[in-house]
Amino acid sequence: MSVVRVAIAGASGMIGKRLQQKLVEGGHTVDVIPRGRSVAAEADAVIQLAGEPIAQRWTEAAKKRISDSRVEGTRRLVQALAAQSKRPSVLVCASAVGIYGSRRDEILTESSAPGGGFLPSVVIEWEKAARNAEELGIRVVSLRFGVVLGNGGALAKLLTPFRFGAGGRLGSGRQWMSWIHIDDAVRLIQFAIENTALKGSINATAPHPVTNDEFTRRLATALHRPAIFPVPGFALKLVFGEMSEVLLDSQRVLPVAAQAAGFRFQYPELSAALVDILATQT
Repeated sequence: MSVVRVAIAGASGMIGKRLQQKLVEGGHTVDVIPRGRSVAAEADAVIQLAGEPIAQRWTEAAKKRISDSRVEGTRRLVQALAAQSKRPSVLVCASAVGIYGSRRDEILTESSAPGGGFLPSVVIEWEKAARNAEELGIRVVSLRFGVVLGNGGALAKLLTPFRFGAGGRLGSGRQWMSWIHIDDAVRLIQFAIENTALKGSINATAPHPVTNDEFTRRLATALHRPAIFPVPGFALKLVFGEMSEVLLDSQRVLPVAAQAAGFRFQYPELSAALVDILATQT
C-alpha cells in the first residue's frame, strides 16, 4: 500500500475503528476528521464513513438528519478538498445497497437500476455528492455496503434474543440479506485505496447473500440456540414504522465489480463469518 497518510471522517463507528486499527498496524498515519472540520491537508487518501444511524424510527426530523449527514456532509467534505492546495488522490465514500430498494429474488449488480423511496433517494444523492470530487482530479469510489457483521452493529442487536432462545426470522424470512464480514469491509476499503483502476459504485457485499430465514438458522446454529419465534412483519412496522423497510426489504446483491478487479473475500460464506465474529463476542 503506497498511501502513507489517510484521513477518516466517521472514524468512531464500527468500521472506522477497525479501519484505523488495520491502517496503523500497516504503518500508515491516520488523521481523524472531527465532525464539522476540514480534512487533513497532507492526506493521500480520504475515507468518508460519517452518517446518522439508519436504525431509528423515521420521523421527518430523523429523515432529515439521515439525509443531511450523508449528502450535505459529503458535499462539505468535497468543498473542503477543493479549498486545499494539496489534494488526496482518492476519496472512498461509504454508500449502501439500500439504493436498490426491495427487489425480491432479482440478482442485483452495480449495473442494476436504483429503486424508489426514501433510502434509494438518499443514496443516489450521497453518491452524486461524492462524485463531485472527480472534478477536482480525485478518484472516487463509493462502496455500497450491505449488513456489516462485526463486534457491534446489527449483529449485536440480534444476539440478545437469540441467546435467550427467543430468536427467529423477520417477517416471511424470504427477503434476501446482503452481508459482509467487517474484516472484508475494511480490506475492501484498503483495496479501493490501492487499486487505481477502481472507481465509481462498488457493491461491498459477500458473494453469497442469504435469505433472512437462512441467516436466522445459521445464527441459531452458531449460537447453539433455537430459532422458533418469528417476528411478523406487521409487528415490525408497528414498532419501527417506515424504518421496518430496512429489515423487510429484499436485496440479493453480488460484488461483481470488486471480484472483477481482483478482490478476494476472506469470508465469502456466512457460517464461517459468524463463527469468527461470535468467537470475539462477549
